[in-house]
Amino acid sequence: MRALIMYTVARVWLFLLTFGLLWVLGARWLAWDGTTVLGLALASLVLSALASLWLLRGMRAELAAHVEARARRARDALDASRRAEDTE
Repeated sequence: MRALIMYTVARVWLFLLTFGLLWVLGARWLAWDGTTVLGLALASLVLSALASLWLLRGMRAELAAHVEARARRARDALDASRRAEDTE
């Protein structure tokens, strides 16, 4: 659970950092209306998603390993339960 929370927080921070960086680099001179904010948010979403592929790969691998281990434990428990039913 901790790995999922940390990865999600990192993704949110990366989006906010990208949004702020794009705003500082150029969007602050544009009119601050709904269209500008939406365009800036969409651009930030795409760029932060692409950046997270490289920047957060270690956290993503840790999360995937955690999910895989948890699924393996659940599968083993289910198999043990089935074996116990078969012996009865």
